[in-house]
Amino acid sequence: MQLSAQLWTHATFLVFVAGAVYAQALTGFALALILLGLIGATNLVPLTDAVNATTIIGLSTAWTFLWRRRALNVERLIVPTLVASAVGIVAGALLLTWLADTAYEALRLILGISIVGCALSLWRTSKPLPALSSPRVFAVTGGIAGLMAGMFSAPGPPLVYLLYRQPLSLARIQNALMVIFGLGTALRLLIVVPSGQFSPLALQLAAEALPVVFFVTSYAARRPSPLSPKLLKGLICALLITTGLGMGLSAILAMR
Repeated sequence: MQLSAQLWTHATFLVFVAGAVYAQALTGFALALILLGLIGATNLVPLTDAVNATTIIGLSTAWTFLWRRRALNVERLIVPTLVASAVGIVAGALLLTWLADTAYEALRLILGISIVGCALSLWRTSKPLPALSSPRVFAVTGGIAGLMAGMFSAPGPPLVYLLYRQPLSLARIQNALMVIFGLGTALRLLIVVPSGQFSPLALQLAAEALPVVFFVTSYAARRPSPLSPKLLKGLICALLITTGLGMGLSAILAMR
């Protein structure tokens, strides 16, 4: 009976991974938000282990996508974002350690709020700006994204809102997001692994997910989206809002 339950847990996890990775390949973001949102709402596995596993999954997705697109380059405009993000990742990883030890449900509530905020901001994103934002704006956004990356392995919300408003092609936005996420997840791994925060369960989950990541990302990176950008954005936002609210409400009830 216990073995059957474990198999169901891991099979469900892989289904969640496939959906989140496909959304990431189509949009350039949302992997961690969707995957952690679904896991947090269902309590499928411990959230801290899921966050660490998602770091490896995100790294694999980003570099597989960029390799398939032949887009392994860093644009000058995102350099301030990368530098500030690195500082934020270190701070976020330290904050995660404190929250995981003292306020697990608070961690789930914060993540739930972040997911809903991302969905609402994306849903209401206005038309592209007439000119590129300043390096200072890219740096501030990178710092906030880095903090969320360090805590949740989910830097998406501020980066998505900033980059999707720039006067850039969709391909350049996707590539820029993947580069930022790829380098950020690599840095986060360098922080959490030596500190002993990476549990055997997190490593097992990541290892199980890697074949799914490779095949789904390879498939999506070489094909056009089967959905219109508007419909795809609406579906992802609806999923994010549902999972974020579910996680937040369950955390509030658990803290009562």
